[in-house]
Amino acid sequence: MSQNLPNMLNETISRIREMVDVNSVVGQPIVTADGVTIIPVSKISVGFGGGGSDYAKAPAGKDLPFGGGVGGGAKVTPICFLIVKDGNVRMMPVATPANTTADRIVEMVPDTLDKISEFIDSHTNKSV
Repeated sequence: MSQNLPNMLNETISRIREMVDVNSVVGQPIVTADGVTIIPVSKISVGFGGGGSDYAKAPAGKDLPFGGGVGGGAKVTPICFLIVKDGNVRMMPVATPANTTADRIVEMVPDTLDKISEFIDSHTNKSV
């Protein structure tokens, strides 16, 4: 069996390691002028895969020809910020985006109610 596929997988894994390190999960602290320290915290998702095959027939005296490929990627999602002030630590979560239609509708309800209320108020004030 050819060593091409394991070599390709090892190369992909090493490239992902170069892209994503511990600073991708717990970011560099940011210190503001008034002494507040903000530390970003993220979640990392990594995926990769590959496949290949040695062909069944090779020219006389040569290795079997190989065909294959490998791919991978990483996704960094912000989770929260740790805020350090006067020796106290607070966690400020980052709101997750709506994933479903129902979630989007629920997010829109407060704005929609405000707009309806403003519309009614504006028409009620005109008729008085």
